[in-house]
Amino acid sequence: MKTIPLILMGCGGVGCHLLQHIVSCRSLHSTQGLCLRVVGVGDSKSLVVVEDLLNKGLDDSLLLELCRVKRGGESLSKLHEFGECRLFVHPESQGKILEIASQLGKQTGLVLVDCTASSDTIVVLKQVVDMGCCVVMANKKPLTSTMDDFEKIFTYPRRIRHESTVGAGLPVIASVNRIISSGDPVRRIIGSLSGTLGYVMSEVEDGKPLSQVVRAAKSLGYTEPDPRDDLGGMDVTRKALILARILGHQINLDSIQIESLYPKEMGPDVMTVEDFLNRGLLLLDKDIQERVEKAASNGNVLRYVCVIEGSRCEVGIQELPKNSALGRLRGSDNVCWHNMLSSCLSFALLKCSALQSNNFKGAGAGNDTTAAGVLADIVDIQDLFP
Repeated sequence: MKTIPLILMGCGGVGCHLLQHIVSCRSLHSTQGLCLRVVGVGDSKSLVVVEDLLNKGLDDSLLLELCRVKRGGESLSKLHEFGECRLFVHPESQGKILEIASQLGKQTGLVLVDCTASSDTIVVLKQVVDMGCCVVMANKKPLTSTMDDFEKIFTYPRRIRHESTVGAGLPVIASVNRIISSGDPVRRIIGSLSGTLGYVMSEVEDGKPLSQVVRAAKSLGYTEPDPRDDLGGMDVTRKALILARILGHQINLDSIQIESLYPKEMGPDVMTVEDFLNRGLLLLDKDIQERVEKAASNGNVLRYVCVIEGSRCEVGIQELPKNSALGRLRGSDNVCWHNMLSSCLSFALLKCSALQSNNFKGAGAGNDTTAAGVLADIVDIQDLFP
């Protein structure tokens, strides 16, 4: 039986779903000769660690109780007397993670799983890669920090997995890396990389006002608590930057041209969330509707996409053919195409001197889908463990 010890940083929506997946897949993994041993789970305030790091993991009943506690908005400290574990509070918790990484990294191996949405994990990630540890990320921020941080984390690329940072459960990263490794240059990438904005664009296409669509998306849980976090395009921009860097472009966030769906005058420092939802959004309806109608008159639709071509990287609304892969998107599906020339929507590549397009379509949003992608990444690196 191959055992993979792991520490989970971040037990919010994605982190809790990951723990549930790990527990529910025990029988499946056992038949595959694999055991995922969760030795620690942390949030922004504290860290719960198993007493016997070398031989045991946190009990499954504790992991499920942890999920229940976190969903109730409570602290991990509630788990202190539940099972054989120890509790460390911030900032001591960060030092404890590094101590465990140093101990297990060279002995049994260790996977550090980052399911946070914070930049604070960068310091830890940069250090554990030098301790023989593997890193699996759903968190985009470490990979969209400075180029120095990006390159440091990728010092040992075989130990890094981050499929869920771009396409949730879609195999976008692995596919692009395989294409690059085979010598096929990727000349152009265009993709709809936000399930939230995909939903918004397809709904306004049906004639619904933007204000109504955004409010509905928020009530369905598709948006962040402040929908401007989605409508501003930063999530898509981070995904685009990760893809651009994988292609070898040494660029930063400020190198990317971003189209926000709301003006600065409606920003968080000017308007409250309630004002934006009740008043600000209504002022945006007319412009979006006019753009939708103009696109329709040309037989096209509007999609919020990223485009990476050469040194150009931009994010925003584009008018695209209705029968194209991106134009046919409905709801919260994501699509990435690669196509090497500028003749088509694509993740474009040239193979054996012939133009070819790769198309990825599927569910691109949701904690459960993202967590499944993280779990697949953890399982994927099992060959690096004794």
